[in-house]
Amino acid sequence: MSTLVRDTGTVFVRAMRTSLRNPAWLVISLMQPVLYIVLFGPLLEPIAGQLGGANAYQVFVPGILVQLGLFGTAFVGFSLIAEYRAGVIESQRVSPAPRAALLLGRVLRDVLVLAVQGVVLVLVAVPFGLDASVGGVALTIALVAVLGGSLAAVSYALALTLKSEDAFAPLLNVVLFPVLLLSGILLPMTLAPGWLQTVSDVVPFKHIVDGARALFAGDFGSSDVGWGVLFTVVLAALGAWYGTSQFRKESG
Repeated sequence: MSTLVRDTGTVFVRAMRTSLRNPAWLVISLMQPVLYIVLFGPLLEPIAGQLGGANAYQVFVPGILVQLGLFGTAFVGFSLIAEYRAGVIESQRVSPAPRAALLLGRVLRDVLVLAVQGVVLVLVAVPFGLDASVGGVALTIALVAVLGGSLAAVSYALALTLKSEDAFAPLLNVVLFPVLLLSGILLPMTLAPGWLQTVSDVVPFKHIVDGARALFAGDFGSSDVGWGVLFTVVLAALGAWYGTSQFRKESG
């Protein structure tokens, strides 16, 4: 265990230094959610009542945070493909470091970056009228960070399997676009027709978005929060299992 912790920290520090040397992509990944807050959010103010709350941003921002968790971590596999081609992964494989540490160090970097981006996004929304529970905001950012960690693990595992941007990019687009539409990220699925709500109910991210909105409203005892936390924990466990097993398989 001590070896795992030490080597995870080593990989984390290296990954963090790499990110800090080129911080432009951290800003770029925040641009789309910020633009949604600035340009799309004001359009929702007149229909705040139909969205299920008196404050449109209380409904909108939690969805954008989940979107940040989805798109901010699902694409991290591209960096692993670049490292694979540069021989970095091969050199790490021959080291005595546990294979789980090679994954966890990178995932921890992504989780930290996502948490910081989430805080920035909330601060940007405050001048536009965001009125939410402080505790609920903190718990939502933690929830999104855990979700992002699971997606980062899956992204790295898929990248290590495919080893090609030409195959990786279309796969992400095919999966993420329906998830974006069916999770109620931009607008609650309560506005959708019945058949579409039924379809969205089988998408785990929809329940995570509903849980985040309940947390923003301060409704900590809501069943939506319970389902959101449950699905997040399940996805995190599955992501960790798949990611570590794929790293071990590729190193075998």
